[in-house]
Amino acid sequence: MARQILIGNVDQIPKGEARTFDVNGLHIAVYHTHSGEVFATQPDCPHRGGPLADGLIGGTTVICPLHDRSFDLRTGKNLSGDCTDLRTYPVILRQDGGIVM
Repeated sequence: MARQILIGNVDQIPKGEARTFDVNGLHIAVYHTHSGEVFATQPDCPHRGGPLADGLIGGTTVICPLHDRSFDLRTGKNLSGDCTDLRTYPVILRQDGGIVM
């Protein structure tokens, strides 16, 4: 079994928001959707480097706060069609609220 790395606790991220975490030198944005799901992506928008953790989250989509580029949090797919997709990271929400990757 692969070693899991604890990122933080879901209580650190209000529903409908995201936070950026440093995981062994790797910065990732972790999203806590209104439905309680947790996703993780690269922290910066591939269009112009906007901070995705500050973006608007709706369902499983995040919209970059700088130039309104939207991305699917499940797949990283760019839904705006004019820049590259996001790098996503597999995360698990444990029973105790811990978020691990």
